[in-house]
Amino acid sequence: MLAGVDAIDRLAEDPARTALLLDVDGTLAPIVARPEDARVPDDARAELRRLAARYGLVACVTGRAGEVAASIVGVEGLRYVGEHGLELDPRARDWAERIHAFADEAGWPAERKPLSVSFHWRGHPEPEQAETEIERIAAAGADAGFRVRRGRMVIDVVPPIDADKGTAVAALLAERPELRRALYAGDDTTDLDAFRALGEAGLELAVRVAVASAEGPAGLREAADLVVDGPDAFLALLRRL
Repeated sequence: MLAGVDAIDRLAEDPARTALLLDVDGTLAPIVARPEDARVPDDARAELRRLAARYGLVACVTGRAGEVAASIVGVEGLRYVGEHGLELDPRARDWAERIHAFADEAGWPAERKPLSVSFHWRGHPEPEQAETEIERIAAAGADAGFRVRRGRMVIDVVPPIDADKGTAVAALLAERPELRRALYAGDDTTDLDAFRALGEAGLELAVRVAVASAEGPAGLREAADLVVDGPDAFLALLRRL
């Protein structure tokens, strides 16, 4: 398999048969202290509009709710799959009420989504104390029968079903069997599932891009075909396509 910018150029040779599958926070939108303040910059939005008109599929695969991600990205014509693929699994709805009740009793502000909840501690004045409290919540969530996913200063409490960014990537590619090439880009631990799924999809060309940061997991760099330093560098990469 080709790696690096040579592989990016190969993708650009056959856009009609290529999928671009992109994380949002930390990849397209810079990480911010308050999740509700996240926004994809205007120049990145313009690039996404160009790519959507050129490529067979441009999709955002995100931990955000799909509607929220669509607002943050601000580009029509893209496919949005939210909550780490939970939105594609109807079983997740059966767990929503229980997860929201758990958040109500957790003793920490929760980002409530239709199918899951997230607990952030970015920007907390005492991060070590905050992380200890978050770990208590994580243990309580596991004891309650939920799954807990860890990310960059966030945990997600989700239903105990097999849905993640990897299952989302597999489902998107299965819907469009004519797409034989794909790129996935992400910055966090949950994106490793998408990297794995891309490698198992049997494509003629798969490119995994790690959008690196000081907070990002080391394993993401190791699993990637190409590493870029932050959303600005990733935008420069998109301009090659």
